[in-house]
Amino acid sequence: MQLSDDLIACAGLIERGDPDRFTAAMAAPPEARRVLFPLYAFNLEVARAPWVTQETMIAEMRLQWWRDALEEIAKGGAVRRHEVVTPLAQVLDRETAARLDPLVGARRWDIYRDPFEDEAHLTRYLEETSGLLLLAAGRALGGIDEQVALDAGYAFGLAAFLRAVPELESKGRVPLLDGRPEGVAALARGGLARLKRARKGFAGVPKASRPALLAGWQAGPLLALAAKEPQRVAEGALELSEFSRRARLVKAGFTGRV
Repeated sequence: MQLSDDLIACAGLIERGDPDRFTAAMAAPPEARRVLFPLYAFNLEVARAPWVTQETMIAEMRLQWWRDALEEIAKGGAVRRHEVVTPLAQVLDRETAARLDPLVGARRWDIYRDPFEDEAHLTRYLEETSGLLLLAAGRALGGIDEQVALDAGYAFGLAAFLRAVPELESKGRVPLLDGRPEGVAALARGGLARLKRARKGFAGVPKASRPALLAGWQAGPLLALAAKEPQRVAEGALELSEFSRRARLVKAGFTGRV
């Protein structure tokens, strides 16, 4: 499969900045990568925008730049030339582009040091980031039920979020509402419950859209590990063995499910 220079640039960004999603994308069929590369590169650029500067106003401006780019795509007119925005505009329809705006807005939490207000705030953050990304990928590939995408996306995002807890804390953030082992375990069990509910709908996901699910190939076992051994989160040890990682990805790639 021959990729455009923009798609090659997107792939390079993901490989360097989001290696797990890059690995998942490379396990997808070649045609699916044309959709996943720009979406994952967009997500990466938005996710890191709050962290590249200590100036809150500049961080806000960086996020606004991406909101403006999405608005251009949603309006269906001229779109700014950019190595990520240009291919992104080629895979998103107008409705899906507009649906991604809350994903950018949710990242404002990363700019400031305020904790989440309550469980509903954390849930909304995970649904609007990981959930909406999965929804956009599924729609761009061929369609996906919104509730299935939000349930699965929440679980995928929570697994990644728990792995990131030590780094977030080192940067002065307060990621957990209850950082005690029992609080972490309860949060992980909630993620597993939503993943279980999502899996009931996976059979209804069109075959062409199933590569969007590959990004969560580690989520189930990571959440199960956090529920069983919650102290791993604080220790930065919420990881699977390399053998387990590879085996699960091969299985997910073969079955199209996670």
